[in-house]
Amino acid sequence: MAHNVVIGENTIISSQAGISGSTKVGKNCYILGQAGLTGHIEIADGVTLNCTIRCFKKHIKPGTYFGAPAKEVKTAFKIESHIRNLPEYAEKIKQLEEKVKQLEEKLK
Repeated sequence: MAHNVVIGENTIISSQAGISGSTKVGKNCYILGQAGLTGHIEIADGVTLNCTIRCFKKHIKPGTYFGAPAKEVKTAFKIESHIRNLPEYAEKIKQLEEKVKQLEEKLK
């Protein structure tokens, strides 16, 4: 916890969370383990910042966030799902490129 940090009532901060200077955290928030907040930002009331999150945005609206940088949890999980599927996507793109090449050769 750095200088000039303001924490709202009923906010829970778990172990190894870091909050940089002049950050304001609203009421009824959850800042879970290893969350990192940069300085001079405002966290609204009712925000949940999940574990190992990195929060850089100037204003965080109510909701649940995940990731680095922080994203709304539904968006973050979709992105993580796509990242896991990148090898399959790459193979599919390779197959499609080959089909396009074959079609172009037929048109010549």
